[in-house]
Amino acid sequence: MTAAPRPPAARGPRVVSLVPSLTEAVAVSAPGALVGVTDWCTHPADLGGAVRIGGTKNPDTEAVVALRPDLVIANEEENRGPDLDALRAAGLDVLVTEVRTLDQAFAELTRVLGACGVTDRPRWLDAAEAAWAAVADAVAAGDEPLRTAVVPIWRRPWMVLGRDTFAGDLLARLGVRNLYAGHPERYPRVPVEELNAAAPDLVVLPDEPYRFTRDDGPEAFPGAVTALVDGRHLTWYGPSLAEAPRSLARALRAARR
Repeated sequence: MTAAPRPPAARGPRVVSLVPSLTEAVAVSAPGALVGVTDWCTHPADLGGAVRIGGTKNPDTEAVVALRPDLVIANEEENRGPDLDALRAAGLDVLVTEVRTLDQAFAELTRVLGACGVTDRPRWLDAAEAAWAAVADAVAAGDEPLRTAVVPIWRRPWMVLGRDTFAGDLLARLGVRNLYAGHPERYPRVPVEELNAAAPDLVVLPDEPYRFTRDDGPEAFPGAVTALVDGRHLTWYGPSLAEAPRSLARALRAARR
C-alpha cells in the first residue's frame, strides 16, 4: 500500500493509538497529536480528525501505515503481536505498554506522554495519584470494609478476573480481595455454579467488556450481594483514574442483594 504524503509537521509527533485508555490520555494531554484511533476509543467524545483504523484486536494495519505516524502506542494485553510486528516491519515506531498494577499504569502513562511530546506533567495525573493515595489511607484506617469478591468480565462462557490484573489491583486497593487472584490464568473460565459455591462477600459486575446490567448478571447469583460498577473506572488507565476511586467506592457501598 502506498503511504500518503506526510503533511506539514505539527506541534509534536503524529500518534496512532491502539488502546482506548491511552487514546484518552493523549487526547487530553497532547491535543492534536492523534491521527488514528480504534473503533473502541470513545473518550473524549471529540477526537478531532483522528481516523478510525478498526478494533484493538483487528486494526487495519495498512490504514495505520498510510497515516505515516511518528509513533504507534499499544498494549501487550489489548493488541495482538502479529499486528504490532506488521507495523514494525513497515518501519513504524511501536511503543508497547504493560499495565497490570496501578503503579505500572502511572509509570507507563508518564512514558507514553513523554514519547508523545508532553513536557509538563498533566494535572489529571497528579489528581489521580492523590486520589488513590487517599484511598490507601482510608483502607489502612479501616474506613473501607474488607471483602472478598468474584469479578465476572464475561458470560457465555463465564470468565472472571484471575491473577495479575489491573482491575484486580484497583479492587485490592479498595479493600476488595479477588477470590481468583491466585488462579494460574489471568482470565479463567469458571462455571457460574462454582462462582456461587465460592460464597464470596460480593460479586462485582462491570459494564465492560461484557455489559452487565441490573437485568443481566445479578440474577445468576441468587442471594448474593452484587455491585454494578463502571467498567471504564475499573479497567481504564488515564484521566478516568482521578474519578475511579470515588466512583468504585460508591458502587461497592451501594451493593445489594
